[in-house]
Amino acid sequence: GVDLQVCTSKNPTCCTKKMEERYQTAAKQDIQQMLQTSSATLKFLISRNAAVFQETFEMLIRLAENYTSTLFCNAYRNMAAEATVHVQEFFTDVGLFLFGTDVSTEEFVNRFFDTLFPVVYNHVINPGPTDISLEYAECLRVARRDIRPFGNIPKKAIGQMGRALLLSRTFLQALNLGIEVINTTDHLHFSKDCSRALLRMQYCPHCQGLTLSKPCMGYCLNIIRGCLADVAEVDLHWQGYIQSLEELSRAMSGAYDLEHVLLDFHSLVNDALVQARINGPELSEQVNKICGPPVRKPKESPGCSFDQNKDNQGLKMLSRDSEETLANRRKEFISHLRLYRAFYGGLADQLCGNELAAADGLPCWNGEDVVTSYTHRVVGSGIKAQSANPEVTVKGTDPVINQIIDKLKHVIQV
Repeated sequence: GVDLQVCTSKNPTCCTKKMEERYQTAAKQDIQQMLQTSSATLKFLISRNAAVFQETFEMLIRLAENYTSTLFCNAYRNMAAEATVHVQEFFTDVGLFLFGTDVSTEEFVNRFFDTLFPVVYNHVINPGPTDISLEYAECLRVARRDIRPFGNIPKKAIGQMGRALLLSRTFLQALNLGIEVINTTDHLHFSKDCSRALLRMQYCPHCQGLTLSKPCMGYCLNIIRGCLADVAEVDLHWQGYIQSLEELSRAMSGAYDLEHVLLDFHSLVNDALVQARINGPELSEQVNKICGPPVRKPKESPGCSFDQNKDNQGLKMLSRDSEETLANRRKEFISHLRLYRAFYGGLADQLCGNELAAADGLPCWNGEDVVTSYTHRVVGSGIKAQSANPEVTVKGTDPVINQIIDKLKHVIQV
């Protein structure tokens, strides 16, 4: 083949232009494959945990809703049917917020106590032989924040819920971003110059019948560091990302542990109801001032409509193994993830060291011939170092990698 583009040599060659093109494709596919293999365990670690945390959060919301509905069924049976509707709405909002919808925690916690007040007034504070009218209930709902029938409990709930939910939501979003980062670096677009260098390193020796020779370590490092120069730029931000996740995970414990806040919500509601009952007479006076005396309509109070046994299996699953708490799960995940802190910084070295390059001291391929050692200078990782790379010319940065770096910076700030 006289018209070879890359695998030209002084020695006779057994390659044609067509073969060279096919080798070119193979060289790129080999590297893609190696990148995906080297990140496979990291990607599995993050995606499996993202799924497990999401599933656990969903189960916690269901259980917390159950606990709260059960409280009404057991202790406040006459208003359970009305209250359960508001409980369901509240936990739907909790789920929406946790899984990324833009709703305000302060808003939906307040809404829950606003809608609960007319029900509590009707059945606990000022029970009568008939129900209060819809207009009267609406007046109570609007007046709840001024009357403060539940004391400072709504405020306490806003503080706890707001923080615990925001931390857990950020945690989930960060895990999903981790998967996106790996997917992006697994499917790189290689420049023309890099593709040619990969071909020269991996398959040009075949054209001279040297099918067993491997590239020299220094030669391999120059080419792979050149091809992965952009990816090496992710390193600093990836380390920051893992450190931020660690700090976030620590902040998610104690009073702001989602498990604690959700599963304890029913007792906050109970405290609120007790407070309203104790202060009943004063509250009645305040209500009369704002809304006038109660306007009533015929009573219609069905009993409990929700199935209390439905989620008890979930409960057993959670309490079965106290070692399996969310906090422990997070600790374990973070300690595994920390092992991958330098993943992007050492990627080129890992690829050359694991399978690409010849072992030290063995004859090796330097791009033109089989030699005893590689004599060119070996450059460092990252874009800056590439200006001195003798094997690959690196031009500018990859916009796709820049985008993923911006997302990492953003999540670290959040």
